[in-house]
Amino acid sequence: MIMLKKIRLSVNGKTADFEIDTGETLLEVLRKRLHLTGAKEGCGAGECGACTVLVDGTPINSCLYLGVWADGRDIVTIEGIARDGELSKVQKTFISEGAVQCGFCTPGVVITATAMTGKNKQYSAEEIKTELAGHFCRCTGYQNIIRAVQKALDD
Repeated sequence: MIMLKKIRLSVNGKTADFEIDTGETLLEVLRKRLHLTGAKEGCGAGECGACTVLVDGTPINSCLYLGVWADGRDIVTIEGIARDGELSKVQKTFISEGAVQCGFCTPGVVITATAMTGKNKQYSAEEIKTELAGHFCRCTGYQNIIRAVQKALDD
């Protein structure tokens, strides 16, 4: 039996009301209802990080987060990171450091790195690895990703 609930989301600065199935994940709401396909469904079990989005500034696995939990929250997806058509500092460093590879994991990693830049904290390479531990890059390009995050944090 499907149970519907009305929710209000702010996604990438735009607020909208939805009626969703209480069992729908935030990833499903973003991809199927809003056609924001930057967050990817990788493992579907919260282990790969490809579905990472910001909820009130905190990176979360949207495949494990119910859409009803997002009611009244501020959501930022990879589509909302660039401003006025200009890439963010994190996006620019990922490109300059060759950290994008196939690109499947990139949106989730960029989202987590963006949250890190907002903390005004100095990170060691080991701390960056710890912060990114929930992201899997099957291209094995971790060194470029870590270098890009470090450069974005240092700039």
